[in-house]
Amino acid sequence: MKCGWREGNQIQLLENGDQYYPAVFSAIEKAESKIILETFIWFEDSVGWQLHDVLLKAARRGVHIELLLDGYGSPDLSDRFVGVLTSAGVIFRYYDPRPRLFGMRTNLFRRMHRKIVVVDGIVAFVGGINYSAEHMSNYGPEAKQDYAVRVEGPVVQDIVQFELENLPSNAEVRRFWRRRHRPEENRQPGEAQTLFVWRDNNEHRDDIERHYLKMLANARREVIIANAYFFPGYRLLHAMRKTARRGVRVKLVVQGEPDMPIVKVGARLLYRYLLKGGVHIYEYKRRPLHGKVALMDDHWATVGSSNLDPLSLSLNLEANLIIHDREFNQTLRDNLDAIIAQDCQQVDDTMVPKRSWWNLGKSVVAFHFLRHFPAMVGWLPAHTPKLAQVSPPVQNSLETQDRIEPENTGVKP
Repeated sequence: MKCGWREGNQIQLLENGDQYYPAVFSAIEKAESKIILETFIWFEDSVGWQLHDVLLKAARRGVHIELLLDGYGSPDLSDRFVGVLTSAGVIFRYYDPRPRLFGMRTNLFRRMHRKIVVVDGIVAFVGGINYSAEHMSNYGPEAKQDYAVRVEGPVVQDIVQFELENLPSNAEVRRFWRRRHRPEENRQPGEAQTLFVWRDNNEHRDDIERHYLKMLANARREVIIANAYFFPGYRLLHAMRKTARRGVRVKLVVQGEPDMPIVKVGARLLYRYLLKGGVHIYEYKRRPLHGKVALMDDHWATVGSSNLDPLSLSLNLEANLIIHDREFNQTLRDNLDAIIAQDCQQVDDTMVPKRSWWNLGKSVVAFHFLRHFPAMVGWLPAHTPKLAQVSPPVQNSLETQDRIEPENTGVKP
């Protein structure tokens, strides 16, 4: 499958769980026929139970629901939590669920990292936001800064087709989608030209990276990249520096208060190379940055699940929307400019490790280790990740209850 640019879409930027969850839950509450939801993380906390509640109600009124969760990102959902959904008819699948070894998860690589929701073939959501309380601004200092988009229009059909080709839906379900949902059903066209792109380990290994490279080559005035886990390969680093050197203002926003310390260590290995090329680097200090967004000039933008690191660019399953729309571009630019002005510290030479043979050696070793990390993973015993469907429990007394209350809504991810 190969998607093209689609005209006439409506795109809405959603910031953090504060805007994302109400929009997704509202769409699910209005669903009439079918829901597909994919996510990397779903925790059994206050947000996770809200999602559980709206999906359960939709299933009980006859909506066909298919869920796909990553076996590494969502390994701890209880049988009680999952069982009541499957008892209501929800198709619940895990991507590459593997047993723990000495208490440790073994499915570290080739994760299903996409975050997609499709409702009735009419509205879709694509972005980087998982289902956990840590995406809410009231979570505290560890609340994540992140983005997603709500989209209506012809591009939704591409997302539907993608799902039909990647989920093992039966023939009847496939016919239902193709018969029931057509582009002309989106009767309120917008202005945005949109492209759905994804990364897999088959024919689309570098599609998202290629669009970043093309964007940098075409930039004329300004590029802003805000990416949580930033450690791309040399091609993208060289393209950023080359773009800055020909007079384009290139801004890079990375984590200054990361959820994992190694993130800052890795990014700082690249500071000297980028600063010498004229790239402006900003560390976001307010809380952990989890976003994966970028924009160019006044008409190009992308929002999605793909980081710019070896996992996302070479191993994980990812999905982004690329958007040509001046109004959306300006909305995202206003948001990122405010973050840069209010919550970031600009990187200067004093924040770069001093030049020495020792630091140079460490940087070279670390960079090449991380750069070739995906290839080294390929040396490990190979396995093909599979989808595992959860069977409904034979008997479940919870099935008849109108509402299943969580045992603890304050669970910390």
